[in-house]
Parts: sequence; C-alpha cells; structure tokens
Amino acid sequence: MMKLSDATRLRPGDENVLSALDTRPATAFYWQLTLLSTIGGFLFGYDTANIGSTLNLLPYHLSGFAQGYLVAGASLGAAAGALAAGPLADRFGRKSLLVVDAAIYAVGALLSAFTPSVGVLLFARTLIGLGIGADSAIATAYIAEYAPRGKRGSLGMLQQWMITVGILVAYLVALIILRGFPGSAHGMDWRLVLGIGAVPALIAVVLRSSMPESPRWLLRHGKYAQTRDALARLGVEATEDQVRATARRLDQADASEEAAGTRRSRWTPGVRRALIVICVFFIFQQITGINVPLYYGPKLLGSLFPAGAGTVGTTISGVEITAIMTAVNVAATYVAFKLIDRAGRRKLAMSGYAGMLLSAVLAAAGLAALSGTTRIIVVAIALDLFIASFAAGVGGTGWVLQGEVFPTSVRGQAAAIAACVDWVANFALIEVFPTWQTGIGLAWVMICFAGLCAMAIAFVFWFLPETKGHSVDEIIRLFERGETSAG
Repeated sequence: MMKLSDATRLRPGDENVLSALDTRPATAFYWQLTLLSTIGGFLFGYDTANIGSTLNLLPYHLSGFAQGYLVAGASLGAAAGALAAGPLADRFGRKSLLVVDAAIYAVGALLSAFTPSVGVLLFARTLIGLGIGADSAIATAYIAEYAPRGKRGSLGMLQQWMITVGILVAYLVALIILRGFPGSAHGMDWRLVLGIGAVPALIAVVLRSSMPESPRWLLRHGKYAQTRDALARLGVEATEDQVRATARRLDQADASEEAAGTRRSRWTPGVRRALIVICVFFIFQQITGINVPLYYGPKLLGSLFPAGAGTVGTTISGVEITAIMTAVNVAATYVAFKLIDRAGRRKLAMSGYAGMLLSAVLAAAGLAALSGTTRIIVVAIALDLFIASFAAGVGGTGWVLQGEVFPTSVRGQAAAIAACVDWVANFALIEVFPTWQTGIGLAWVMICFAGLCAMAIAFVFWFLPETKGHSVDEIIRLFERGETSAG
C-alpha cells in the first residue's frame, strides 16, 4: 500500500494532473500493479512453450493441418483477440478487458486439460489465443498510461520479462511432471502441463478486479471523479476541479490543432506513421527467428542432443536443453529491464539485432562445418547468444514502444492493430518454418535470419525515433514531425 506521505499533492492553481503523474517516483505500488498487469505476459509465455513440450505425447492421430494448428493456431486466435480488444478497450476501459482476458485464458486452459477429443483441444487452443492476444494488445497500453516517464521503459519491459518467465516455468513444469510420472506421459502428464496455466489465470481474474482504471482513459471519457480516485491510488492528490482543468487544457490543445489544420481526425499522419513503424518493428521481431527455438525447441534439439530412447526420452532431452535456453532468456531480459531507460529504445534494439545477426551466422557455421561434440557446443552457445541478444535488445523494446507511442484517444485500437500484426507474423514464421527447414536446411535458415536482422538494424536506424525521456503525450509529436535520431 502507498503511504499518504508518499503522495504528490497538487497545489492550488496547478492545472496538469498528468504532468504530476509523469514525474512521480515508481513506488512499490506501481511495481505491484505492473506485475499484476503482466500476468497475461506470463500466460503468453507459458502457452508458447507448453504445446512444444506435449506435442509428441498427445494420444490423438493428428493430420498435418491439426498438428500445425496446435502449434500455431493460438497465434491466429491471438491476432483476432488483439484486433477485437482495441475498440473494446477504448470504449469500455483497459481494466475490464484485462479481467475478461484472464477469464478467457482460464476457460481455454481447463478445456485443454479435460478435452475428450482433438476437436475440443483445437477449440481450446483458439480460445487461449483470443485471451492472450487481447491481453498483449492492452497490457502495455495500460501500463504506459500510468507509468512515470523516467521508469516507463522499465515498467513496460516487465511484460517481456514475464513472457520469458512463463516460457521457463512451462518447461520446468513439463520436466517435473515427465520425470516424475514417465509412465503417464501419454495420459495424465500432457493434460497437467496444459491445464496448470488456469491457476495463474484465475488468480489474475480475482486480483485484476481491484486494479484502478487508467487515469488517462477516464479523463478522456469525462469521468472526472473516477479520474481523481484513480490518481489518488497512484499517488497524485488532486481535486476534481484540477482534473477538469487538465481536461480543458487537452480539449483546447485539440481545438488549436484542428484550427491550424494539423488535426483533422484522431488518426493524424503522425499516428498513422507511428502505427506503420511499430507494425514493421513487430514483423521484424518475429521473422528474425526467435520463436523457432521456443516453439520447436524440444522437437529440434531433442534430435541434436539425444539423451534417451523413445519418444518420451527424446522429448525430455529436448525440453531440458530448451529450458536452459529459456533461463538465458529470463536473465538477458533482466539486462534489458535495467538498460532501456538509460540507453534508450533505438540503441538497445539495434544492438540486439546485431547480436542476433552474429549469433545466427555462428550457429549456421557450426551446423554446416562441424560435427560431434564440437558441433554440439558451438550450436548450443550460438543459440544461447541468439536468444540473449533478442531478450536484451529486441523483445521487450517492441512491447514498450507499442504501449507508449500512440495518443490516448486511439491507443487501444492502435496498440491492438500492432499486436495483431505481431501475432500474424508469429503465425507465418511458425507455419513456414518446417517447410523452410526441409527445403534448405537449418544452417541456411539461420543465414536468412541473419540477413533479416541486418534489414531490421537499417529500419530502426532510419525510421524509429528515440522515445526515452518523453511523456506519452509528447511522443506522438516526434512522429508528426517525422523525426528520428538519425535524421
């Protein structure tokens, strides 16, 4: 709980409650609220990994389409969920959607655990996708609307860190269950792995119900008394008159832009430019290859690092190696968490892509030119460095940008479109990868990823402005002016 002495009190005559919110210190309450907001990120990560751990153990005859849909189908559901969440969040608020998202995931996870047929399992995967897609569209937008500008990157980065923790937990849960009950691998085990995700989801439903609504959303919708109450919970003591004065200032600024001809609609050229930049950033984030080891890790690495006979032994081997890589993912994301508000978004992203490029080339060289133990060591190190580079520079940066670059009036819709693009790109890579690998081999696939990383570096350098140190209300002006730090 926040102490009253920790609160920022606006003096009589102060008329900008949002400026007071922007300059607040990030108290323990802010971190607790952000952790609660990003439980959806944990579920996102858990769902990313748990299907890879169970794919070889399902007791159903799966057609090629059914197997592909089990792995990638949640991504299509997530794209639909993200797209639907935007307008709903802008109309009904951020908090209510976050509660509903967690409930949808809980239902999907329980259906996965108790499914009587592959058809129900496919439906459950789609339902899970809807929940995590909607959550990914709204969570970082919600965080950006209360986070102080000096800690907005770190708070937003918690979303990516929770994703990595969810992935790691999924593999650890699978290892514990498969090693503890190897005889039930094709029966109880896979159901437990899929169903345990309902537990944090149900916790999120309960706890998210007590979160404050976004003060920026409340202010833009004329809910001034509720805005004052939300601000008070966030440590800003203001009167309702001061809240109304802030609303008038925002309305006057909008009117001035309209009079000057620079604001013909909420979807201004700057907003559209920001949306295009973030969507392309998300496409590069996905197609440069990070989800190949995360989705297909147990299947791919089980054959590279065999440690047991039969399907269960190979699966456990792949899960163990992938768990090590996901631990690297968690640790490297913590590095990004510490650096993003110091180094800035652009430098972190370009450095991350550069590390991925070099790591992909090293992995390709190991796969193509080496053999035996040396090959195993080089490929393992290269893949760990690939994941670490993504985690430290790229993964969380995209989610932070998605939450902070859009104006409040369209933030839900714009963030939802960007999240939808992210999920569609995710689906495309996951769906194409098996055919791609069969056609040219894993080594050449890694070379392709290196080339895409080079393109991503050029894109960030030329088109992404630095948003560090700017309030969420100021950032859109960078895009309105078409600025980048390179230009």
